[in-house]
Parts: sequence; C-alpha cells; structure tokens
Amino acid sequence: MEYKQKQEKPPLIRETSKIGKRGTLVIPASLRRRFGLEEGTLVIEEECEDGVLIKPAVAMPVEIYTPERRAEFLLSNAMDEADYNRARDDVLKLGLDPDIIPHRKPKMA
Repeated sequence: MEYKQKQEKPPLIRETSKIGKRGTLVIPASLRRRFGLEEGTLVIEEECEDGVLIKPAVAMPVEIYTPERRAEFLLSNAMDEADYNRARDDVLKLGLDPDIIPHRKPKMA
C-alpha cells in the first residue's frame, strides 16, 4: 500500500480588531498580506449565519457598443452570402445603412 503524506494547510489566523469611527475596520497586516488586500482593494461584505464575511472582489469593466459598432460586428462576422444577407437585414432593422458601415465582407462562393 502506498501512503500519501497529507499536505497541511497553514493555520487559520484569528485576530481581534475594533470598529472605528464611521464603521471603519482595520484588517490586521498578516491577513492583508495573506489575501493580497491593500489600500483601494475592493471587497464584498456578506451576511453569514455567524456574522459578516469580508472577501476580495473583482470588478470587470463593461463595454457598451454603439449601434454602428454592433452593425460592424454583425456584418464582419458573417460566414457566407446567406449569413451576410441576414446580417444586412439586421443592420437595416437597427436603422442603419449597411453600405456605409465599415466592415469586412465574407468571400462569396
């Protein structure tokens, strides 16, 4: 029989902090280092059964496309002539002229 050594997890850090003015909380340096928290880091506070869970958050930028840019995507991503014609119809439904939208046309068979 082959036995694998258990990989031990680092011990959980337990610290005490005080809530300051305006609800500020200082997170101990050992925890900030362990979780990569630095000034300006976004966090999520979540209600749990035992209290409040604070964890790092990630913010992803959202890109909002203009109708012209959407039309360019539709026209440039057409795979064949039938698909291109459907894309032209979709662009017309956007209220735009497909002939003035800069795009790459598919190779027609």
